[in-house]
Amino acid sequence: MLYHLLFPLADQFAVFNLFRYLTFRTGGAVMTAMVIAFIIGPRLIRWLRQWQGQGQPIRDDGPESHLKKQGTPTMGGIMILTSMTISVLLWADLSNPYIWAVMLVTLGYGFIGFTDDYLKVSKKNTKGLSGKLKLLGQLLFAGIAAFIVASVQPESLNTHLALPFFKDVLLNLGIFFPIFAVLVMIGSSNAVNLTDGLDGLATVPVIIAVGVFAIFSYLVGNFVFADYLQIHYVPGAGELAVICAAVIGACIGFLWFNAPPAMVFMGDTGSLALGGTLGSIAVVTKHELVLAIVGGLFVLETVSVIVQVASFKLTGKRVFKMAPLHHHYEKKGWAEPTIVIRFWIIALILALIGLATLKLR
Repeated sequence: MLYHLLFPLADQFAVFNLFRYLTFRTGGAVMTAMVIAFIIGPRLIRWLRQWQGQGQPIRDDGPESHLKKQGTPTMGGIMILTSMTISVLLWADLSNPYIWAVMLVTLGYGFIGFTDDYLKVSKKNTKGLSGKLKLLGQLLFAGIAAFIVASVQPESLNTHLALPFFKDVLLNLGIFFPIFAVLVMIGSSNAVNLTDGLDGLATVPVIIAVGVFAIFSYLVGNFVFADYLQIHYVPGAGELAVICAAVIGACIGFLWFNAPPAMVFMGDTGSLALGGTLGSIAVVTKHELVLAIVGGLFVLETVSVIVQVASFKLTGKRVFKMAPLHHHYEKKGWAEPTIVIRFWIIALILALIGLATLKLR
């Protein structure tokens, strides 16, 4: 809104010319989302605590250390989504269709997560929304977003898959591209959801991954930089850096209250939405495969669950003491802060490897 309202005033007041620059609006989005989160956080947590009473139900078969977290309110993702959305509406170019495609997935998945959290809290159990309904909702929002992206992008890109490390290779997936795009968004959403099991564990890796995709968005949306780096130019994709910045600011604000010992959990409201944001931005920027590197921590957590389930069904034996992977190390006796910080380090290393794909072509 600020872009559309204030930039036209640049003819009368030169200072408003700042709103023309994506870098300025990106910085504004970070600060705005962070400040909003700091302001609404305490009141939201008090309200959630009063409404939820005993907070998020704790699994009986989970690590024993989690029992002491009983009473901590969940659905803190409301703080993230509120801060992020207001910031995006203020600082982004709202005429850009990519903004609406990504926000559709973010808020749509946030709604699914909110419904799941609400059912868990209101019914006082860990079941929540059925898996089929969750998947159906995710398919719906991701499908609409994939259609928007494909209809906006140039024909030379809209159904194509870019391969990292190869500067000129594009695989035309044709009618299968929307299916692939939907799988990326759903997979990313559920991977972040699986990672969100310890205080701060998912928040910082999301900040790191979104920070990398802020760089990707800016570069692929700038013809000069895209040509120099020999990556595929996606007109208009640079505006997604504003969304990435808003997510970073909102997550930093949330982390203030989610740092161990957490005052609030993000719940599925936050984790499903943030994963969807990452997946949809990867689809727009043609960095779907690089997302598997940058978000490698989320991939590891997901693979650990798949391996555990497959092994138990096929052999009756478990590979890990408990899945996802962070619970395995809890069962081994690692302290929660140790697991969280080491996983942060892994996320940072993988993000740097993902960034290296910009030049290794």
